[in-house]
Amino acid sequence: MGHLSYEESKKVVLRGLLILAIVTLLEVFVALIGKGYIINGFHLPIWIMYGAMISMSLYKAYFIVYYFMHMKYEVPGLVKSVLLPTMLLLWAVIAFFTEGRSWHDWRAQKNDRPIASLTGVVNEKESKMETKHGQVEEQKNEQMTKDSTLQTDGNTHDEESTSEETQHH
Repeated sequence: MGHLSYEESKKVVLRGLLILAIVTLLEVFVALIGKGYIINGFHLPIWIMYGAMISMSLYKAYFIVYYFMHMKYEVPGLVKSVLLPTMLLLWAVIAFFTEGRSWHDWRAQKNDRPIASLTGVVNEKESKMETKHGQVEEQKNEQMTKDSTLQTDGNTHDEESTSEETQHH
């Protein structure tokens, strides 16, 4: 933008802001339609909505880097030296999320905990196990309460007999 006049530079910046505003409004519109807020009962499939949102966000990022960070005017070697680490970072983030999910599932199986699906529903066998464990815990708590009641009653009886024995002596 160094070779443009002040007025031309203002037009380029205004045009860029207008494009970014339009793309942002489109993102909001896609999200509202996709979730069914604009048209009752109409929902976009999640993969279409997310795909559109991701592609529009990537376009905005490209546009900002290309125009506002002046990559348009740089030599190709510099542009590649910026893009390559960005692509590697994106790959690393995807790899870490994938590995984290598989590690979570492995730890859950190792510890014999039920794994909820993406919808949060646990299968019947696992929910029965949880119910059995809950019932066992309740029975243990009831037994402990009974034992402590018996001990308390026994201690009171022992104290009374001890005081009676001291009175007789």
